[in-house]
Amino acid sequence: MTSFLKKRNLTRKFARQSQVFVANPRHPSLNTEVLEPKNLRIYSFRVDKKYRAVFVFLTPDFIEIVDINNHYS
Repeated sequence: MTSFLKKRNLTRKFARQSQVFVANPRHPSLNTEVLEPKNLRIYSFRVDKKYRAVFVFLTPDFIEIVDINNHYS
């Protein structure tokens, strides 16, 4: 994931959005959303206008980011 971020110059944006996410996962700038199908409980938040971080809740207090991808591909 680190090489993906570096290659696309997203390291600082991801770090900033991750801090916002830790403080408030529903912050409006993150555009946090549940992905389809909703029963899988997979979510994403905005890294920037083009990229989103995909994550799952492993416990109510612990998430795992499983992917960062191009939102429009």
